[in-house]
Amino acid sequence: MRIWVNGGLRDADTAVVSVFDHGLTVGDGVFETVKATDGRPFALTRHIDRLARSARGLGLPDPDHDEVRRACEAVLEANPMPLGRLRITYTGGHSPLGSDRGDQGPTLVVAAAEARRRPDTTAVITVPWTRNERGALAGLKTTSYGENVVALARAHDQGASEALFANTVGQLCEGTGSNVFVVLDGQLYTPPLASGCLAGITRALTVDWTGALEADLPMDALDRAEEIFLTSTTRDVQAVHRVDGRELSGAPGPLTAKAMRIFEEHAAADPDPRSA
Repeated sequence: MRIWVNGGLRDADTAVVSVFDHGLTVGDGVFETVKATDGRPFALTRHIDRLARSARGLGLPDPDHDEVRRACEAVLEANPMPLGRLRITYTGGHSPLGSDRGDQGPTLVVAAAEARRRPDTTAVITVPWTRNERGALAGLKTTSYGENVVALARAHDQGASEALFANTVGQLCEGTGSNVFVVLDGQLYTPPLASGCLAGITRALTVDWTGALEADLPMDALDRAEEIFLTSTTRDVQAVHRVDGRELSGAPGPLTAKAMRIFEEHAAADPDPRSA
């Protein structure tokens, strides 16, 4: 495995960063996960743009877009695989212990790993913890993932692949690494960004390509929904067949199956769909 670290490719056993890197010591970093098929990344421009937005939200300098793109291309070329996931990590770099950031500049790491196509349906649970839609990190894709680790472990313990959060006012927000869509009275909805959810790349494309509506949704929408599905880079569009103890028979339902087909067709036709 060849990994890009701060300007060049390294073998896995020499691809290292300092133990004083701020991403390690205090989670001061942002990241992106990019799907790659036969060495071709999907929606890379959107992912790099979001990496920069997240960096600005943390007060990090903008990453060099061209360098990030070169790093991704180099890693994919050095690690050929039919289906993979690129992980772009950009941190505050070498810093003193504590929250103060150092002055040696950021760290950029790009790595790849093989991936498998997700099942068409999955189970999810809800968790008692909330997303803070007014927090400093709301909507940013940062490396501060501790609460996601805890929630996802609970999901796995209950035979599910994802955990869904409410926000502080009790509205449906997002999963640990996914956005959520529901069908109510035949209409497709997803929580708005103001709910505190991540501005998912797959979420945005699904909204654009299916005409889904953004709306504030109470958590009990999951109890009433005719269909539920998740979106993310590694899931694309994935139907939910069980939420907590409730079974959704026939998943994927008709609107979910349509969304799955539309996303697959559009993604195949344009591997780097640009923002409107």
